[in-house]
Parts: sequence; C-alpha cells; structure tokens
Amino acid sequence: MASIRRQIPYTPKAPIRQGIYSQSVVVDRTMYISGQLGMDVGSGQLVDGGVQAQTKQALVNMGEILKAAGCDYTNVVKTTVLLADINDFNGVNEIYKTFFTSNFPARAAYQVAALPRGGLVEIEAVAVLGPLSDS
Repeated sequence: MASIRRQIPYTPKAPIRQGIYSQSVVVDRTMYISGQLGMDVGSGQLVDGGVQAQTKQALVNMGEILKAAGCDYTNVVKTTVLLADINDFNGVNEIYKTFFTSNFPARAAYQVAALPRGGLVEIEAVAVLGPLSDS
C-alpha cells in the first residue's frame, strides 16, 4: 500500500506553538488546524477588547496558517468554536461572518470550563487543500 503524505506547515505569522502540537497538520489534501486563540503574534499575549477582538485575532491567525499551506478561508470545511461563555456566541458570530462569507463551513460551538491563557474564544478548523467546486 502506498504511503499517504503528511506535512507540518509552519508560519511565524501565527502564534508559535506553546506545547506539544503543531499549528497544523496536512494529511493528503486535508488540513487540520490547531485551536487558535486571539493572541497577538508580536507580544505573545491575548489581544485587548473582549471576545470580538479575540475572535478576529484568532481568525487572522488561522488565515496565516491557511496561507502557509496555499489556502484561504474558502478551503475551510469545518470549524469548532470553543467559548468561555456561550452568551458570547452572537458577538463571535458578528466577527465570524466577516471571514466566512459564503458556502459556510460546518460548525460546532461549545462552552468550556476554561481556555488556555484565560482566552475567551478558541477556534479550530479542518480545510481541504486545492481548488474546490460546489455542486
């Protein structure tokens, strides 16, 4: 049986991993993006401004990771949104819809007991590399 290609794309334009994980892993044409917090790359700290500012930064960071693999937000087919407070769901949606504007990815959203570094939101994603066509 032929082996399946696995790559570990990396970009310094997204937060450097703080643990034993990769920013993303690509297996064949599927990209698994680790959960992104609203961290500023330069300072290594969560951005100020609440859940909407952290959501925007998390999605900007995700975009840089997608770019490192030759993709963009249109390649994302599934996201998972983790919230410190489910009551922030509508505020997160306001920012989320500015990044995903059509052919929305499948999504799940959960309230969790706590997020790393005291974050208010964390977003992970699955993307497919290469051009996609809709049917």
